[in-house]
Amino acid sequence: MGSLFRSEEMTLCQLFLQSEAAYACVSELGELGLVQFRDLNPDVNAFQRKFVNEVRRCDEMERKLRYLEKEIRKDGIPMLEIPGECPEAPQPREMIDLEATFEKLENELREVNQNAEALKRNYLELTELKHILRKTQVFFDEHEGGANITTESMTRALISDDPNNHMGQVQLGFVAGVILRERIPAFERMLWRACRGNVFLRQAEIDTPLEDPSSSDQVYKSVFIIFFQGDQLKTRVKKICEGFRATLYPCPEAPADRREMAMGVMTRIEDLNTVLGQTQDHRHRVLVAAAKNIRNWFVKVRKIKAIYHTLNLFNLDVTQKCLIAECWVPALDMETIQLALRRGTERSGSSVPPILNRMETMEDPPTYNRNNKFTIAFQNLIYAYGVATYREVNPAPYTIITFPFLFAVMFGDLGHGALMAIFGFWMCYKEKPLQAKKIDSEIWNIFFGGRYIILLMGLFSMYTGLIYNDIFSKSLNIFGSSWRNNYNISTLETNKLLQLNPDSWDYLQAPYPFGIDPVWQLAEANKIIFMNAYKMKISIIIGVFHMLFGVCMSLWNHLYFKRRISIYVEFIPQIIFLTVLFFYMVLLMFMKWTFYGATIDNFGSKDPDIVKSSGFCAPSILITFINMMLFKTDENPRTQCDPTMYPGQIGLQKFFVLVALVCVPVMLFGKPYFIMQERKKRALQGQQPLAENAENGTAGGAPVPTSHHQEEEISEVFIHQAIHTIEYVLGSISHTASYLRLWALSLAHAQLAEVAWNMLLRKGLKSAGYEGGVFLYVVFAGWAAISVSILVLMEGLSAFLHTLRLHWVEFQSKFYAGEGYLFQPFSFEVILDSAGQAEE
Repeated sequence: MGSLFRSEEMTLCQLFLQSEAAYACVSELGELGLVQFRDLNPDVNAFQRKFVNEVRRCDEMERKLRYLEKEIRKDGIPMLEIPGECPEAPQPREMIDLEATFEKLENELREVNQNAEALKRNYLELTELKHILRKTQVFFDEHEGGANITTESMTRALISDDPNNHMGQVQLGFVAGVILRERIPAFERMLWRACRGNVFLRQAEIDTPLEDPSSSDQVYKSVFIIFFQGDQLKTRVKKICEGFRATLYPCPEAPADRREMAMGVMTRIEDLNTVLGQTQDHRHRVLVAAAKNIRNWFVKVRKIKAIYHTLNLFNLDVTQKCLIAECWVPALDMETIQLALRRGTERSGSSVPPILNRMETMEDPPTYNRNNKFTIAFQNLIYAYGVATYREVNPAPYTIITFPFLFAVMFGDLGHGALMAIFGFWMCYKEKPLQAKKIDSEIWNIFFGGRYIILLMGLFSMYTGLIYNDIFSKSLNIFGSSWRNNYNISTLETNKLLQLNPDSWDYLQAPYPFGIDPVWQLAEANKIIFMNAYKMKISIIIGVFHMLFGVCMSLWNHLYFKRRISIYVEFIPQIIFLTVLFFYMVLLMFMKWTFYGATIDNFGSKDPDIVKSSGFCAPSILITFINMMLFKTDENPRTQCDPTMYPGQIGLQKFFVLVALVCVPVMLFGKPYFIMQERKKRALQGQQPLAENAENGTAGGAPVPTSHHQEEEISEVFIHQAIHTIEYVLGSISHTASYLRLWALSLAHAQLAEVAWNMLLRKGLKSAGYEGGVFLYVVFAGWAAISVSILVLMEGLSAFLHTLRLHWVEFQSKFYAGEGYLFQPFSFEVILDSAGQAEE
């Protein structure tokens, strides 16, 4: 787990590597993934760095591998995953072998593809010629067989209209070819218009599709033959065919010649089929051999490229024999990094050991929190708001509990929570198979990344569903009701709006053992009133405790960074302000629940002491709090009732308000005043003014981010403190009210579930007979679809977003600055994962 409570202590180090050992050492550090290198050449162009040629060679190898991968995918050949551990980065001398291998494969594959394309083109031409010979034979057979009516009319149309022309039978020329089927109508119109109707076109469709050699697409074509008279029309017809990209083929006039040509074409097609099959077999063998190793090749090339990219961040010393780097490393992992550097030196055969020196710096270090597969999802929720400032308190450990709990308060339903928990448990149980599938869906990846959050949200929702005694808007009567069992069917039928009155003989004056009494499901008249009062107070109580915990977290930050002034003039006034106002309101709620009962007196007693302790005299918490802030006293029209809950309440409340008012100027002027005094003291001593006492030192031996107070004008300090004070004072009120969303969304979810039950499933359960069974089947399907899509997915998303807001704004604003930047170490695992996602 590491230091999850606070980010890891980071150290800026200077690394000296011998040139011969630099590659192997960086390779070991990449496998380790614990070092973040800094760019020591920010002003140097990427094309002018030392290892730019090696990076270009890696880019060229990646291009060749992508070409091989595309051809492998085209043939549908499965690419084997990397068995066992990921291959290590190859040595620099192995780059030559890899380049030669990829060059050989690419050239061989391109040559095979070119030969295959030429063979397919010849095969296409022969196939089209075969169809032409067959179709044109049909045309000529129709003429010779007596079907010459069309031919005679066509011939008359092609003969000149001159009456003095007494020529005999006209000899017609013709051309035959193949054209795409969809171009036939336009082709025919163009022939008619360009040749003024002096040509005759016959066409027939080729039934089977033909493969285009260039694109490998299946296209449909038609055979055509055009009859014409004269060389001028022949030239015009050929130009039109060329314009429509029709392919013309020679077609003999004599039937014997056509039959002889057709036999020769069939023989050549058979020979081509044999050669094509052998070519495809050879191509397949080449691709199968490449598919076995292409994953490993990708990994090796990407590791080499990453190493040289990293080496380009280093500086060369004047002797050109040593590389100098600067890097951030976790202080706890210094020994591990030293061992990795030693392994790299031994692998390279170098005799000069690397040197890793710590550097003193006042620069802000990166933030690094160690996480596992369970905590990383909650940590990402925090990072979505902002990366923690270096070494400040990390909210993630507490979010693991508070986030699903606050979600469950809004989503409390045993049935819906069970559906969510089952889905989350399935994703956790099938974690490895689902990860191996690498599903390319953004929505699925969001769900799968938060699988443990979904599981916990479902389990907590089941718990709050038991507290609310709510399962698909119905109740479970486990322990027996605390109300007398006199609500029979006739009572419910005669009282459509049943109202439960605790001040009656029906209530046993003993609460239900666990959660809400199930009899409240019958109280149509005042069920919502009862649930509202209960959930509203619970929301305020949870919110106040959550905010108090957030303010207490700021104390840990002040103590760690040694901000003594901030403890006195920020934390103490803030905690007092929140306690004397809002925590006191929470105490009033508990006092009201404790001091006041439900009834006046079961035996009709008029004793004032009994009356004052009854629910009849219970003062309103909201009115009491408003009167407290306005210094007013409640004028209760009920003369027997005391508006206070305990002696001296009015005076204590006035004192609390005065204390809260005094806290405001302390928060507003306290910190600027102490900063001014400290600066004056430093000025008298001839030193530079510091912001706070020991605030810019080191904490735990680690560099602490420099405070900006020493750089700010005192007016800016006053302005910033005024903004923070106003934000806290007004935010305490608005944030407390903001937690009422827990009550509002819980009420909305319960009402939607009840509407879905009453409008759908209840009607289906009332139906009887065979038709009723069919109706219930249809209605249940609709109710289940609505429950999953609206009540679980949409309501779950709404509750999730509101819970996220409560953590980001109401909780984290009390102590979390979020002004840091992430520790991004040089890691092969991260590089390969990002490359794999980019490919998908």
